[in-house]
Amino acid sequence: MATTQRDYYEVLGVARSADAGEIKRAFRRLARELHPDVSEAPDAQERFREVVEAYDVLSKSEARELYDRFGHAGLRSGGFTPTQFDFGSLTDLFSAFFGDDLFGVGGRPRRSRGADVAVQVEVELTEAARGTKREVPFPVAVSCAACDGSGAAAGTSPVTCATCGGSGRLQQVSSSAFGEFVRTQACPSCRGAGQQIEQPCPECNGDGLILEERKLEVEIPAGIHDGQQIRISGEGHAGGGGAHAGDVYVQVRVKPDPRFVREGDDIFSTVDLTITEAALGATLTVPTLEGEVELQFGPGTQPGETRVLRGRGMPVLQGFGRGDQRVLVNVAVPRQLTEEQRQLLEQFAGLADEETYRADEGFFEKLKSAFR
Repeated sequence: MATTQRDYYEVLGVARSADAGEIKRAFRRLARELHPDVSEAPDAQERFREVVEAYDVLSKSEARELYDRFGHAGLRSGGFTPTQFDFGSLTDLFSAFFGDDLFGVGGRPRRSRGADVAVQVEVELTEAARGTKREVPFPVAVSCAACDGSGAAAGTSPVTCATCGGSGRLQQVSSSAFGEFVRTQACPSCRGAGQQIEQPCPECNGDGLILEERKLEVEIPAGIHDGQQIRISGEGHAGGGGAHAGDVYVQVRVKPDPRFVREGDDIFSTVDLTITEAALGATLTVPTLEGEVELQFGPGTQPGETRVLRGRGMPVLQGFGRGDQRVLVNVAVPRQLTEEQRQLLEQFAGLADEETYRADEGFFEKLKSAFR
């Protein structure tokens, strides 16, 4: 794994506004130049790993968004780690994107990296605030124990493919006005394995893999946002021919909490005061992510006022500090009055003057702050 902390856009030589096509083209150009099977530079292998790491992040929308917001620290806190690979499996990766003849090299059977697994887990907002753990079940393909992953029945072994002679690849030579072109592609008979199975294993039907239920305990970091993914490397479907297993991507869904609205790392809530509580002052209990707290509201509290509870919001995903909780005051006006209540209000209205309703000089600033 590359340990570089260089900017990934700089590594690929693209602008931060580059679209997916530009990123892919930059990666392809650098991959052709730096792949160890092509380049003779002494640092080609390390630079190639650096380029793959950058592409691994910037080609995934979720990882790229996290990197753009928080940089390398955000990727680590969000559960993202650079792809683990060996150079024997890279041909499969590039073939999937660019075709079988990216490098025009071969000579060994292809090993197919295992497929990734996507699962989803749901947590409460309060759990997302403090961080939690979840046991996540999912089906995964593992190596068949009966045939040790070979796909051949007991007492037999796969045989060398007669079409490609065990190389797993075929070459086609074509001539043109510019000379001869050699195109290398996977052998259609053995699908790049270099071997064929004459007697399939009855347990896995010759696939070499079987499905089993697996459970993983996933650590969900404090401050995670709804829809973000946590990547668990090497826990996905088994790969063919001893190649690396795929990864598990756990998408975290944060359930809406009727008491709060989240905006970034801040949360918003409301508190209802009656007109008498607002006029005379009151002490009320309001919910926070850590439990209920008492707030005092002075006489003359106005609707739309906002009380800020510093550090009562969501933790910042990198692990430094917390957002705030903003409590918006709502004054409840009675909808139904008895005759006696109406008379009392009319009596109060007759006694009120301009001083009674004198506006607070900072009222409009307070009102605007509620919408920031």
